[in-house]
Parts: sequence; C-alpha cells; structure tokens
Amino acid sequence: MTVYKDPERYKETYWSRFSGAYYAGDYCMKDNDGYFWLLGRADEVLKVAGHRLGTVELESAMVSHPAVAEAAVASKPHEIKGETIVVFAVLKEGYSPSEELENELRNHMRKTVGPLATPENIYFVAKLPKTRSGKIMRRVLKALVSGQSIGDISTLEDKASVEEAKRAFEEFERITKK
Repeated sequence: MTVYKDPERYKETYWSRFSGAYYAGDYCMKDNDGYFWLLGRADEVLKVAGHRLGTVELESAMVSHPAVAEAAVASKPHEIKGETIVVFAVLKEGYSPSEELENELRNHMRKTVGPLATPENIYFVAKLPKTRSGKIMRRVLKALVSGQSIGDISTLEDKASVEEAKRAFEEFERITKK
C-alpha cells in the first residue's frame, strides 16, 4: 500500500507515529467492561476550552434542527479557548438565512450539546465542499476561516462549493467589521 506517487508520505503518516503499529487516525476509548468506543477521526476533533468535541456530534446536533439540511463544523484559532467552533449550514427549502435563524441555531446547539458547543460563527451556504465520495472536506473550511492556504483540492467534487463558502465567510466578515 502507498499514498499515490508518494510512498514516503504513506510511511510517515501511517507507520511512524507508533513503533510497529499502524496509525488509523481514529480516536477511541475503552470502557470499564473492555468495550471499545469509536469516537471519530483524530483530525476531526476540536479542542475548545480544554474540551474535545467531535465534528460528527456537532454536525448531527446542527442537522437535528428542522431548518438545516446539511452542516459542516470546523474550527478556527481562538486566543483564550484555543479553538472556537464555526458552522457552515445548508438550509432546507423554505428557510432563508437571517440573524434570527442564526441565533436560533446557536441556541439549538447550546441546548442539544451544551454551552461549550456554542458556535462563534454560522455561515449559510448553498453547498459544502465534498470529495467525489461525499466526504465533507473540513480541512478546506478550517483553512478558509483561519486564513491559511486551502491546499490540494483535486479530489473535490465541485470546486464552486469552495467559492460559495469563501463568499459566505467574506460577506460575514465584511458585515461584522462595520
């Protein structure tokens, strides 16, 4: 096995972290009964004020609101908390972006997951950046809100989704800086 055209990256990423063991990139815990609980991807866990929050759980909470069809959660650096939560939300037909809906979604997240999971920003978009297999490319969203390079997006299904997210982010930034 290898990473396409980069066998050294494969060795470095999956075989160098733990001697003699493969690193799958997933977090899990073992409970008192000896059962393992898979908690999600290691690269998809946010650390907010010292607490680890999984993006999947946060996204599930967001889409449990009747207005939200899809959601992607990422983080951006925060001076005090370490990281803060940002949400990119696709609304269901019949719902429109508004400050009232944004506050409702923020409160919904607080009630569903807890006060720690309150998003700092919610961006309304028409589509999310996904791979051809349908996996949300959270690293692209995180790079966007953190002011970093989005890197390789060759596996992206629809490059217009990145422009859509960028437009929503820039519009929000423009409005809040007035």
